[in-house]
Amino acid sequence: MIARDVEPRLLRGFVAVAEELHFTRAAARLYIAQQALSRDVRRLERTLGAILFVRTTRAVELTPDGERLLAPARRVLAAHEELAAVFTAPRALLVDLNTDGPCTPRTVLERARELAPDCELMARFESGLTHAAGEIAAGRLDVAFGYADGLDPALRAGLAVMPVRYEPLAVLLPEGHPLAGLESVPLDALAGETVYAGAGNPRTAEWTRLAHELFAGRGIALAPPAPVAMGKEEFRRVMAKTRNPVLVTVDFLDMPASVKRPLTDPVPLSPLSMVWREGLTHPGLDALRAAAAGLAADRDWLELPPDGWLPKGPIRLTPRPGGG
Repeated sequence: MIARDVEPRLLRGFVAVAEELHFTRAAARLYIAQQALSRDVRRLERTLGAILFVRTTRAVELTPDGERLLAPARRVLAAHEELAAVFTAPRALLVDLNTDGPCTPRTVLERARELAPDCELMARFESGLTHAAGEIAAGRLDVAFGYADGLDPALRAGLAVMPVRYEPLAVLLPEGHPLAGLESVPLDALAGETVYAGAGNPRTAEWTRLAHELFAGRGIALAPPAPVAMGKEEFRRVMAKTRNPVLVTVDFLDMPASVKRPLTDPVPLSPLSMVWREGLTHPGLDALRAAAAGLAADRDWLELPPDGWLPKGPIRLTPRPGGG
């Protein structure tokens, strides 16, 4: 009975000899010693229980069994090369940017694409690190950005985390709001306001935790759970109806019927990190890490302003004396 577990190396040696009909030339083609090739052919013959070549001092010829094996052997080697190619060429890396608009993650992604133009870095928009972390754990997503300290410990356990930026926070105000005329909004000016920060949205639980800590003791109420507005028109309608300010980052995209104002006194910061599944290796991930590190250094993304506020998470992005 023919053995099923024939090593591809043995078939490769057989095909080379069958095509060259010369052991020396076949060995040179495979970059191995002739003696090693002869041993491999004999081992294949023992495995298959068949003589594949007739050898004389002047010629090498295929036997009928050798002729019968040649075509299947070529097909097996072609399939083996196809299988190897699946993992030789890196697959597309799926990167969650949270929002389809200008933002820090998009800046990192664009720089990474410049650094690794041959890699396919495909953007996704999962809206919330809590949801994105679950997608990473399930293997449906590779990289995401967000407030990693706000994740449930069980979600964070399998993630590698890289600091990217202390993102200043801002507030979206409905047009005509008394604070809309200010160039920036002191945090205490929001006392008495009800501010939306994703409460009840399971995708953005980490963002709600940050807001809850920021608002505590300042007289700022967290808006109750509400359906998530999908698209700018729905956002405009909900903003006009509720008139609730919305907590965002300073880079959040402009929205209709609202104005965006940075928060000050103190400057609240969201520690933005890039996260991926521990053990993941991919040239696109290397490019993203290099891009994030380079941008953070060039733009002082990890410098804390003297009046900065940070949530009391388990870590800081970078240990700095006197940090907030």
